[in-house]
Amino acid sequence: MKVLVANLGSTSFKYRLFDMPAEVQLARGGIDRIGGEQSNCFVEIGEHRDEHEQNVPDHAAAVNLCLSQLTNPEWGCLSSADEVAGIGFKAVFAGNLSGVRLVDEELLTKMEALADIAPAHNPPYARAMRQLRQAFPEIPLVAALETAFHETIPAENRTYAIPFQWQEEYEVQRWGFHGASHRYIGTRMAELTGRDDLRVISCHLGGSSSLCAIQGGVSKANSLGMSPQTGLPHNNRVGDFDPFALPVLMKATGKSLAELLEDLSSKGGLLGMSGLSGDCRDLEEAAANGHARAELALSVFHSAIRHYLGAYLTVLGGADAIVFTGGIGENSVSLREKVCSNLEWAGIRLDAERNKSAAEESQIQADDSNVQIWVVPTNEEIVVGRQTVEVIEGRS
Repeated sequence: MKVLVANLGSTSFKYRLFDMPAEVQLARGGIDRIGGEQSNCFVEIGEHRDEHEQNVPDHAAAVNLCLSQLTNPEWGCLSSADEVAGIGFKAVFAGNLSGVRLVDEELLTKMEALADIAPAHNPPYARAMRQLRQAFPEIPLVAALETAFHETIPAENRTYAIPFQWQEEYEVQRWGFHGASHRYIGTRMAELTGRDDLRVISCHLGGSSSLCAIQGGVSKANSLGMSPQTGLPHNNRVGDFDPFALPVLMKATGKSLAELLEDLSSKGGLLGMSGLSGDCRDLEEAAANGHARAELALSVFHSAIRHYLGAYLTVLGGADAIVFTGGIGENSVSLREKVCSNLEWAGIRLDAERNKSAAEESQIQADDSNVQIWVVPTNEEIVVGRQTVEVIEGRS
């Protein structure tokens, strides 16, 4: 079964094609600047790589281009677009319509209604899904909601201290996100260690970041809350923030609530603190050259990760493994060093040389560390691919 897994942005479309259930990646590609005069397009199929620019007006056109790439008579991997059994989406938020489900009008309406919760994600996904349903009615579309993995979080780790009817009637609670990534880490760690009872603290650190407490492959807590703007500071999103600061800012700046929320979701995070960049690579270079606010932004980020790491040690009653994943988690030697420093009291000791040389799937703890420390590249796409097959075959 050939399954296309799509990762959408407001002006981008990235994809991977898998042969399932063998889980063999047949192709990957992407298109940026959709809707602009010229879009950047690339595809990799086997040894073939093609990059070019062309006009791609919308996401339906992007999928058409993707299918034409995959069926190219010279270097494509499909004889016909009919071989695509389904398209899976790493969708973000639809409230109580969680889990993994076929894309239908009910789901799209709910995603659109909750756009304020995930403004960077829900609008482009819902818009693209509508375009694709119309353009390719014969191909099943499957949404794997980010919140699905966290449905097992117990009430004490999910409930806000708010009037209870807000949760019952308006679905205000800690939903948790990055579910595909944390699910992959939980599954992969069981495979790597041969144990299915592990207490794992998964650190997904990238443009958007979160920690997850996992016990026996099951989510017990996640640092993201009602929205993807909470928890750790993100590249340009605020993270944890006292809402009672908003009326103060409204009076002081004259801005509306909507304007301030836009600032918090696009001008906050590492970018807002540093005034320089939301990219950790830029900030680490700047901090090394004496940029005080870059150093501050990194220190706040490291401290927030340690805050949740300590909390999740108590949630799980200790940890068997700490896993760093995501673009920052996999690549920042200095971040892993800062996060793991002075944790010997918890049985956590990093090996400096192993940390520096870590590549792909690596253990980086010292020999006398009671807790394993891993670097494991995440693979959200294969998780969505597996879930898409389950829905198409009626197993979910």
